[in-house]
Amino acid sequence: MADNKQKIFVPSYMKQFACIGPSCEDTCCVGWRVNIDSATYKKYNKMRELNFKKVLDKHVKRNRSNPTEAHYAKIIMDSNGACPLLNDEKLCSVQAKMGDEYLSVTCSSYPRITNKVNGVLEKSATMSCPEAARLALLNSGGIQFEEIEESNTVRNAYFSQVDTLNKAENKIVQYFWELRIFSIQVLQNREYSLSDRLIALGMFFQKLQTYINDDKVTDIPKLIASYTKLLEDGLKGNLSAIPISATIQMLLVKKLNDMRFMKGVNSKRYVECCQEMAQGIGYTEDTSLELVTENYQKAYHKYYLPFMMEHEYILENYLVNYVYKNLFPVNNGKAVFDEYVMLVVHFAIIKLVLIGMAGFHKEKLNIDHIIKLIQSFAKIVEHSNSFLMEVRDLLRNSGYISMAYMSILIKN
Repeated sequence: MADNKQKIFVPSYMKQFACIGPSCEDTCCVGWRVNIDSATYKKYNKMRELNFKKVLDKHVKRNRSNPTEAHYAKIIMDSNGACPLLNDEKLCSVQAKMGDEYLSVTCSSYPRITNKVNGVLEKSATMSCPEAARLALLNSGGIQFEEIEESNTVRNAYFSQVDTLNKAENKIVQYFWELRIFSIQVLQNREYSLSDRLIALGMFFQKLQTYINDDKVTDIPKLIASYTKLLEDGLKGNLSAIPISATIQMLLVKKLNDMRFMKGVNSKRYVECCQEMAQGIGYTEDTSLELVTENYQKAYHKYYLPFMMEHEYILENYLVNYVYKNLFPVNNGKAVFDEYVMLVVHFAIIKLVLIGMAGFHKEKLNIDHIIKLIQSFAKIVEHSNSFLMEVRDLLRNSGYISMAYMSILIKN
């Protein structure tokens, strides 16, 4: 019936997504914490299937410190970091025995990300799911968006929301749609290389930040119009003059990647990617920086660049999906240039590791390697808010939050 449906806004790939279950090469039931919401936990307590209830009682425990409705309990993972409720076929025993309605909101909604914009639901997917990553990233025509209908009985895990009419705390929020559309249009403008698109976007957000600081928010539409015209008229000459430093790029990105490893990495797939990267550029503790940089440049020009000239749309789609799912650039009311910096950090780490992997695989580099890297990177980074906050603090305290340093991270 019509009144049982609600309109939601999605990237087109979401219409195709379906979990591939035991065929998945990196199950979502291994490698991280799984929260149980209050409603699901209460269902488990009232369960009449006593034998299975004993299993749940053993593996599902209350959060005693600061519980919330969404994080009311958690599944205690086994010694391998896997969910103990997986059966021998690597399928969820809760779903198999009790049905979908007994899945937690986390388990039933993953990898879907649900936000609200002016009360309208928006869905996308985190790239930490291999199947979602393939659907989103491998469309050479680019990510498109559309409105679809969904049953209003679907349970959603809500992440963030934006109300463009509420200007009390964040005046820029009223221009959320204009800034979002402009950002995606720039990222999808294939008249420019992807690195030039990112730099042009950074120039815009650097200027936008000054407008915000000077309380000139009402001039934002004019700023968008002026940069739109600049891109139409041609910025390529100005962008080509931006200085490049492979050494600084490597040092900065390696420091960020090392930070993540120090916090522990539960993804064998990401570790494998980083090992290939190190071998591909000949990196060891004893190798000189000059030699590593020379190998890095060789891997970039000889293997990475020829491959990415045909497949740059993969990284474009990653960035567009990032902008959409994170309500970029006004989510949580942070400084807009800081939000741009974090977009660049994600891109730069992926690019550095991928250049090293290109040096390792040489002419055999293929799209499966890129999907493996982006998916495993998303699994260990995009689901770690504490790491992202540490990155932001490191860049700020080191004086790296500037367009000059962002250009170095972006451009080879």
